[in-house]
Amino acid sequence: MRRIVFPPVENATEDGLVAIGGDLEVDTLVSAYHQGIFPWPVSIDHPLAWFSPDPRGILEIKELHLSKSFSKFLKKNTYQVTFNQAFDEVINQCARTARKDQPSTWITQDIIHGYEKLFKQELAYSVEAWNGKELIAGVYGVCMGDFISGESMFMKEDNASKFALYSLILKLQDSGISWMDTQMVTPVVEVFGGKYISRLDFLQFLTKQNWARKRSDIF
Repeated sequence: MRRIVFPPVENATEDGLVAIGGDLEVDTLVSAYHQGIFPWPVSIDHPLAWFSPDPRGILEIKELHLSKSFSKFLKKNTYQVTFNQAFDEVINQCARTARKDQPSTWITQDIIHGYEKLFKQELAYSVEAWNGKELIAGVYGVCMGDFISGESMFMKEDNASKFALYSLILKLQDSGISWMDTQMVTPVVEVFGGKYISRLDFLQFLTKQNWARKRSDIF
């Protein structure tokens, strides 16, 4: 078995950069997430970089907030949700989605292949929102025991990504999971009560996780 070593997160740069290089094999990714580190390619020159930002975005389930407009949407919503039924399609849709102020996607082919390997090992998940037979939104992330991250999402219709994330939050709540790592607080995450905490507090959260729980116990 390989011994995966990352520099201490306390030595990260101001923007959270911990290391550059390495690979995206399952053992590397598992080691990274256990230490509060995640991959985020930033440029062609440095296609694989590892970050542990300070502050860190999270969403605590007990602080879930629903806006009046989204509550009204839910009452008339006709979308359907599934879990782990179209992981490949979700991550590829996320990779193709244009992001504001980003000239290119950070979800490279290497990222896709790495997380597909995680999914096959039941260490990653996907949420799919459907309008009939059309996939209109999705979320994917890692699920290592009780630790759940939201890596990326996409949408094709209004409120669809919010519906996918909301469905994920309800699933986590039903499974007794109290929080999820969002890395950053995007507008969609903020709508539901996402917030920033210090990296030190985030690392303390990690020490309390049950890393042995299986994906099938949650989804």
